[in-house]
Amino acid sequence: MKIKEIRIGMVHIPLKKPFITALRRVEAAEDIIVQILADSGESGFGNAPPTYKITGDGHGSVVGAIYDVLTPALIGRDIDDLEDIWHILDTSMQGNTSAKAAVDIAVYDLFGKQYGIPLYRLFGGRTASLTSDLTISLNKPEEMAQDAIQAVHRGYTALKIKVGEDILLDKKRVQAVREAVGPNITLRLDANQAWKPKEAVRIIREWEYDGMGIELVEQPVRADDFDGLKFVTDHVVTNIMADEAAYTVQDTWRLLAMRACDMINIKLMKAGGLHNALDMAAMAKAAGVACMAGCMLESKVGITAAASLMAGKRCMQLADLDAADLLAADPVRGGVSYNHSELILPEASGLGITGVEGVCWLEK
Repeated sequence: MKIKEIRIGMVHIPLKKPFITALRRVEAAEDIIVQILADSGESGFGNAPPTYKITGDGHGSVVGAIYDVLTPALIGRDIDDLEDIWHILDTSMQGNTSAKAAVDIAVYDLFGKQYGIPLYRLFGGRTASLTSDLTISLNKPEEMAQDAIQAVHRGYTALKIKVGEDILLDKKRVQAVREAVGPNITLRLDANQAWKPKEAVRIIREWEYDGMGIELVEQPVRADDFDGLKFVTDHVVTNIMADEAAYTVQDTWRLLAMRACDMINIKLMKAGGLHNALDMAAMAKAAGVACMAGCMLESKVGITAAASLMAGKRCMQLADLDAADLLAADPVRGGVSYNHSELILPEASGLGITGVEGVCWLEK
């Protein structure tokens, strides 16, 4: 099976409500869909959302990277030559991890289809279903409390609370959510790089003293402040997770070598695809560090890829794969299915995706 053509399209999907963090506000997913056509007539699907504030990638850069650099290098390549394809993705240009991830996902989809195996089984087949948390966007404390109550009523037992805009307000946000949902709901906090190390230690210790029952705090300090992240990790009891700091395979190695965090959030758009995410997971496993399977605002194409990785690997213990459930519509045929907070992996080959509705395909 050889790569015959690579197509790129855009799909616009409104969110159920605005997605707000300390870094950005998003009201609709403007996702890029990649389709790789093989000479056999089969096709594989990939996905990349523009995330300027995190990856630096936008629509133009992703489209340009794929059409101008990756496509010429990949046309005619055999899908079985995975190592050569990964080498091309990793060395053909610097950065552009979202473009690389979209192509990587589509290649893996084709590989699974060629051999008739679901990707989650290819990656290890640990489980056929996952339980995800649901993100509660950054808003006033009372609105976040109401959003949390609604999420619990929908069946979610773990919530990811966005904080980071203002420390005093963050205290009220967390307290309001905890009081609203009670002690049995798991709370995870995501500061999106908003605090300085000593600020982070102070506020996390206060939550510990107040018995807020926080499972973990994600990326409390700037992504490039590895020493600051280690300082926080060393001075609180609560687990500290690296997200934006764990961008590449090399970042992961450095974090683990420094013992700068307790957990790592692996996202395909940061890693440049599944092949690098697998390396990051292997490093974490060797170091005895658990990982979360995270996402940006991918459609169900990207979510199915990330879910397949987690469902295959034992070290991937937590799921933050709620993006597709934040969307007001689902244009993807096939892929994971949702049963409240449960994601059920498809048994069809590859990603189990047969098409995406409403895509505006671009001309080269």
